[in-house]
Amino acid sequence: MKKSTIWTIAIVMGLSFMGLLYLQLSYIEDMAKMKKEQFDESVYRALYQASHNLEMNETSRYLEKDLNAVERRAFRQDSVMVDGLDGSVRQSHQFSVAADDGTVYSSFQLNALEVRPANVPKAMILRKDKNSLAEASKSMQEVLRNRYIYQKALLDEVVYSILYTASEKPLKERVNFKMLDLDIHEELLNNGIDIPYHFTVSTADGREVYRCPDYSEKGQEHSYTQELFRNDPPSKMGIMKIHFPEINSYIFSGVRFMIPSIVFTGVLLVTFIFTIVIIFRQKRYSEMKNDFVNNMTHELKTPIASISLAAQMLNDDSVPKSENMMKHLGGVIADESKRLRFLVEKVLQMSMFDKKDAVFKKKEMDLNELLENIANSFTLRVEHTGGKIMMDIGAVDSSIYVDEVHFSNMIHNLLDNAVKYRDPERPIELVLKTWNDDKHLYFSIQDNGQGIKKENLKKIFDKFYRVHTGNKHDVKGFGLGLAYVKKVVDLHQGDIKAESEVGKGTKFTVSLPVIEIG
Repeated sequence: MKKSTIWTIAIVMGLSFMGLLYLQLSYIEDMAKMKKEQFDESVYRALYQASHNLEMNETSRYLEKDLNAVERRAFRQDSVMVDGLDGSVRQSHQFSVAADDGTVYSSFQLNALEVRPANVPKAMILRKDKNSLAEASKSMQEVLRNRYIYQKALLDEVVYSILYTASEKPLKERVNFKMLDLDIHEELLNNGIDIPYHFTVSTADGREVYRCPDYSEKGQEHSYTQELFRNDPPSKMGIMKIHFPEINSYIFSGVRFMIPSIVFTGVLLVTFIFTIVIIFRQKRYSEMKNDFVNNMTHELKTPIASISLAAQMLNDDSVPKSENMMKHLGGVIADESKRLRFLVEKVLQMSMFDKKDAVFKKKEMDLNELLENIANSFTLRVEHTGGKIMMDIGAVDSSIYVDEVHFSNMIHNLLDNAVKYRDPERPIELVLKTWNDDKHLYFSIQDNGQGIKKENLKKIFDKFYRVHTGNKHDVKGFGLGLAYVKKVVDLHQGDIKAESEVGKGTKFTVSLPVIEIG
């Protein structure tokens, strides 16, 4: 699959996941906003009803109190009149309501007519009964009308008392705060809100007259205000403020069910990104393996061709078989066979490390001595190119516990790279140095070769990675040497660092733990 195709799929899928995540977050935000608006509306409705109940309770108290007082101030006058002509008896009941200063607010008179049947002829009884019913009906209407006037007078006085007396009292005398708290709680429950709340009551000018016992400042940034006694003069009104410490949890509880979907979407997004990274990594490895196959094919062709040519010469009777010729052909076959074996061993070593089947045979060795021996065996190859090897032995306690074969191969690989990547314009110079501290033993191999660019320096320990890739064969190799070096150092609990500057050379520094005695 082409890289552009992978990128297209990755971008489309990534944008789809991001869009899905954005829609979910937007939905949660809208739901939280809607929940908050519903909460606000319910709170204001509950506070308004609690305020209304407060006014109703005050009005009820005044009605009960003032009506009783007015009833005590009301008086009745009774009178009886006898008509001498027809013998009827008239009774009169007058009701009046008077203020303390003697002003009469209302009065009405109830007249009752009683007739003596013994003094009335029977012929007149029926006519009088009809007249009596009409008069009684008219009298009852008059009674009801006057009773209404009387009750209206009582109510007028109560309303006057509420308007001009109640508002003059201090706010803390007008409000039963315990009852107000119960009303608020009940109204909030009626509106579906059952979370803790704290409230205060203050005057219009901001003087606080009451604060609930368990008051706290938490959640005060989301407070609600309600006027008490709204119809009173502005200076006489009260202000009730209420806030909910757990409002965020309450709002959040309404959208909590969306959290798993966001988590799953996030997991899918991370998994997708991880998959894309793996795909690109595998593609890079595939390209490296292709380079490896190309380079390996080229590397194997040379020794095979040399061996084939030497074999043909041995089998060709036309070629004279002198002793020098036979020795030369035997040397060619031996060298090229050795080279083939070395290439195969490199591949097998990396395969063995990938399977974690490497078995080290560690033993105590002297690092200074090991480096000197390897340098001596490598001197001829360096001097053949016109260069030289210099030793700087500074390690006092140079004992290490390593596998001799793999550790020696690791040093050979570093020296081999220094020779392969030398600067052709100047003789190669290699400096091998050792030193130690309390916890680590160090050695470095520094050259004056071509150097490595910074963007390539962090990749040189990757398997199959080579600065020169594809069909460029000016430097032989498979990109396995430094990967093998890194693996050997890691398996010896050590560390390796590379420093390089293009045109000046490269320095590899290896640190190993010292042998702990006892």
